[in-house]
Amino acid sequence: MGSISDHLRGVVSQLPDGVRLVAVSKYHPAESIMEAYGAGQRLFGESHVQELQSKHSILPDDIEWHFIGHLQTNKVKYIAPYVSMIEAVDSLRLLREIERQASRCGRVIDVLLELHIASEETKYGFSFEACREMLSAGEWRDMKHVSIRGLMMMATYTDDTEQIRREMLSAATFFDEVKATWFADDDKFCERSWGMSHDYPIACECQSTLVRVGTLIFGERSY
Repeated sequence: MGSISDHLRGVVSQLPDGVRLVAVSKYHPAESIMEAYGAGQRLFGESHVQELQSKHSILPDDIEWHFIGHLQTNKVKYIAPYVSMIEAVDSLRLLREIERQASRCGRVIDVLLELHIASEETKYGFSFEACREMLSAGEWRDMKHVSIRGLMMMATYTDDTEQIRREMLSAATFFDEVKATWFADDDKFCERSWGMSHDYPIACECQSTLVRVGTLIFGERSY
């Protein structure tokens, strides 16, 4: 079976230079997070505000929390004081609310724009065209408390590795377009978050800089 720390080291050892691990700890207890923390992991991903709130209150302050799930605008205020990055910004409305709440906290919050590429309708995110329109409109340029750091996507959940590869490569190509068009002079716009437990090795081949891995490290979720 192996321990959480063993599994963590196994995943990290396979990551190329320039790719960071977001250990997805949602539905897993604080004790499990502390085991991964003890093995050196500091970057964790959660996707439920209430669960993140309770964990943040009892776990070490140097943990870097990424919010990776669909975030409702009325919940932003609860995590704005401490969240390191909100990875799944899927609307201008949400971006505005993050700006508002970060301003109230006197912080700048890093965000990624979520793309909807997968074939499943249940996933959120901007289409390429909607993302272009939002960036072209330029309202984000006046936001002083939000820093757009890159893009995020989830590939279709399938055994078809070529489909996964196509979707991730299309995200990587779109990243290059967005970088060249709107962020050419911004070194902070550099993150490409794709790849999860079942497909992160493919993501590493498709220019990902952040992989979100949970099950391979923590085992099946304890709901």
